[in-house]
Amino acid sequence: MTTREGGVSDAPWASLNLGDHVGDDPAHVAANRARLRQMLPAEPGWLRQVHSDRVVALGRGDTPEADASFTREAGRVCAVLTADCLPVLFCDRAGSVVAAAHAGWRGLADGVLEATVAAMQVPPGEILAWMGAAIGPAAFEVGDEVREAFVARHADAAAAFVPQPTAGKWRADIYRLARIRLESVGVRAVYGGGRCTFGEADRFFSYRRDGVTGRMASLVWLA
Repeated sequence: MTTREGGVSDAPWASLNLGDHVGDDPAHVAANRARLRQMLPAEPGWLRQVHSDRVVALGRGDTPEADASFTREAGRVCAVLTADCLPVLFCDRAGSVVAAAHAGWRGLADGVLEATVAAMQVPPGEILAWMGAAIGPAAFEVGDEVREAFVARHADAAAAFVPQPTAGKWRADIYRLARIRLESVGVRAVYGGGRCTFGEADRFFSYRRDGVTGRMASLVWLA
């Protein structure tokens, strides 16, 4: 996963903004992506993310509307962009398939992680998942409708929400919610989590903190 450090963009996108849809100078975004490309075996398979549960096989030269991608081809780079939403990277123990998912609360509630696991077409017990930096439970305030969307599917999701003094408001633990979803489909080797994009302003972009801001990338590929 990239951080906000090491790029050429000016504030409020300073400095390694990789998002081309957030108002940054296109030349700066291109320069930042070129810097990232030097560390990768190929150009990342960027997506047009829409907070859905759609998963696509990584294609060549297109930018599909989806929130997760997978590949079985060596050297093909799955990638998602985030700035508070949860990025989750996947691989299987045999090293035959990898995937990347963008899990904002809507996509997470709608099943983007479960859909990604299904698309990988390997036994869930053979899958390893890694959660990148996202908005932490001390900062992620949501309304009743968000809590209800999760609890309606999994009653144990209620433990991931802490009531706030304002009626109808909750603090949500997106990492715990993701673990519940992954474990429900048999993925128990889940790593990462614990960082907070909102609280670590020097290191991470945060849409909820700043409004106009950049995007970080989480990437995975088969060698």
